[in-house]
Amino acid sequence: MTAVPETIENHAARGVLALRWPDGRMAALTHARLRAACPCSECRARRRAGLTVDADDAVRLAAIEPVGAYALNLAFSDGHRRGIYPYEMLAALE
Repeated sequence: MTAVPETIENHAARGVLALRWPDGRMAALTHARLRAACPCSECRARRRAGLTVDADDAVRLAAIEPVGAYALNLAFSDGHRRGIYPYEMLAALE
C-alpha cells in the first residue's frame, strides 16, 4: 500500500501538482500529464481502443478532493471530473 502524501500543493499558475511523500520524495506532476493519465472508465476505454486522451498544456486543475485515505478526485478546467487518482498511481507517475 502506498502512503498518503504529507503535503499536496496545487501550483495553478505553473500547472503543477506537487506531492511530498513520507519518505521525503517530492513529485511535481503537470496538470496536462495528470489529465492525459486519467483513470476514469471513459479515458481507459479510449486508451484500450488505441486512442489518446488529449490534454492541452493549458488545462488546469479546477478542484482537488480527497477520496478516503487512498486517492484524490481531480477536476479539470476542460470540464472532466470523473478521474479518481489512487496515491499508488500518483506515485508511479513521478
